[in-house]
Amino acid sequence: MLADALEHLVRGVVDNPDDVRVRDKELRRGSVLEVRVHPDDLGKVIGRGGRTASAFRTVVSALAGKDGARVDFVDVDRRR
Repeated sequence: MLADALEHLVRGVVDNPDDVRVRDKELRRGSVLEVRVHPDDLGKVIGRGGRTASAFRTVVSALAGKDGARVDFVDVDRRR
C-alpha cells in the first residue's frame, strides 16, 4: 500500500511517469521504499534543497504509522 501511494505521488511530479518504479524492500533495520525515476526527473523528485523529497518522506511516514519506512530516490541508470 505504501509503495502504491508513493508511486502515485511521484508520477504526478515527474515528466516521465512511465519510468517511475517503487520497490518495497525489507531489511534488518526496517522497510525501505526504493524509488527509481528517469535521470531527467531526479531533480524534480528531490526538489530545491531536498524539500520535495522531504515532503514525500513526511507523507510516507504519516501513512506508515508506528512501523515507519525509509524512502530512497535513485535514477534508472544506477543499478543496485
